[in-house]
Amino acid sequence: MNYALITGGSRGIGRAIAERLARDGYTVVINYHSNTLAAEQTREAIESAGGKAELLQFDVTDGTAIETALTAWDNAHPGEHIRVLVNNAGIRRDGLLVFTGEQEWHDVINTTTNGFYYTTHHVLTGMLRARLGRIVNITSVSGVSGLPGQVNYSAAKAALIGATKALSKEVAARKVTVNAVAPGFICTDMTADLDEQELKKTIPAGRFGKPEEVAALVSFLCSEEAAYITGQVISIAGGMG
Repeated sequence: MNYALITGGSRGIGRAIAERLARDGYTVVINYHSNTLAAEQTREAIESAGGKAELLQFDVTDGTAIETALTAWDNAHPGEHIRVLVNNAGIRRDGLLVFTGEQEWHDVINTTTNGFYYTTHHVLTGMLRARLGRIVNITSVSGVSGLPGQVNYSAAKAALIGATKALSKEVAARKVTVNAVAPGFICTDMTADLDEQELKKTIPAGRFGKPEEVAALVSFLCSEEAAYITGQVISIAGGMG
């Protein structure tokens, strides 16, 4: 059976990716931190559409919790491994750097960078042994070009881009690909507080993107057709960046 783990997979872009990979035939492992209701709703939506899904709760900033949860998953699935990992979990704490507190800095950095490290470090072993795997890191145009008011978020997502490029070179010989997807403004609860009408003026395409559009790109990168694509950062931002 083919398993795909999506961190932060219960809402927004993560949910869209989970639903799309389930349609692609993966048994989707939906990671979530605290919103059990949203996670259960995502699983129910996948199962009602004929797909398969499991829930796996852990905080991506807590290395011990991740190791415990993923080891338990391994023990419950002998002979199996996570074939696809989508590092999607992330948070925003926007504000000018001069007004950004230490906690706001570390929360954003730790969710993206430590979340990538802890989860990938565990899952990668199975991929290397099987000589097959797909890792897709959800970064941002903020990490590509930087956005004012998002120095912490830009730093975290830029670090993820660097990690993507470096790791791709380490594991390519074992048929594991590592790529990054850099969304621009996407209609989710994470962007609900933004001035969409004003921001659309800065987007050549003239609109915010849809989570399903990001999910379609992730689906392709996880497919056999994308086996020769690795170490790349692909923007999906309507012409921004």
